[in-house]
Amino acid sequence: MRAPISVVIPTLNAEAQLGGCLAALVPGLEAGLIRELIVSDGGSEDATVAVARAWGAEVVTGPPSRGGQLARGCDAAQGAWILILHADTQLRSGWVGPVILHLDTRRAGWFRLAFARGGLAGRIVAGWANLRSRMGLPYGDQGLLLPRALYADVGGYPDQPLMEDVALARALKGKLMGIEAVAETSPARYHAQGWLRRGARNLWTLLRYFSGVSPDRLAQGYRR
Repeated sequence: MRAPISVVIPTLNAEAQLGGCLAALVPGLEAGLIRELIVSDGGSEDATVAVARAWGAEVVTGPPSRGGQLARGCDAAQGAWILILHADTQLRSGWVGPVILHLDTRRAGWFRLAFARGGLAGRIVAGWANLRSRMGLPYGDQGLLLPRALYADVGGYPDQPLMEDVALARALKGKLMGIEAVAETSPARYHAQGWLRRGARNLWTLLRYFSGVSPDRLAQGYRR
């Protein structure tokens, strides 16, 4: 039997983070879970693509839009399951067993969020994120593991530059569950902008998206 999981990782100038993300997947390769690694690059100007290929990943390329990159990566996936990860997220040791258990379901699964070196502020933000996820709204930095057939049934990722993870989570309403494993993500943006300011900005962006502001307009403000 072929390994069931295709891993899809969107990248843009992720040379410094990608190796750690891929290294954390080695236990899954050793356990026969991972069929292929797919890196969907949005035009990196650093060594991201070289790092991906050195790890044996298939690289697909296209315009830099998170939703579009994920859609292209998932379209290339051949596994019965798709595991979507951000390049600055690493699955913590011990994830293989819970993932094997999740493969007995037909649902989409998210991982519990933690921040590397996040301190108290990181634990508070992660606690909120995990609560939000239990209410049906996990974000992309928590990882997502779902059957390829379910991904297709709900229409996949929309080609939009921001909130693509929220759009997919809303399409998966009632079909999401937590996986008893941890996805550890980088706190770099929180450190750069401040935990409170970054958290408030993320919440404001989410509320504006729910009110109908277009992802393109949100992305313009988000990048500023």
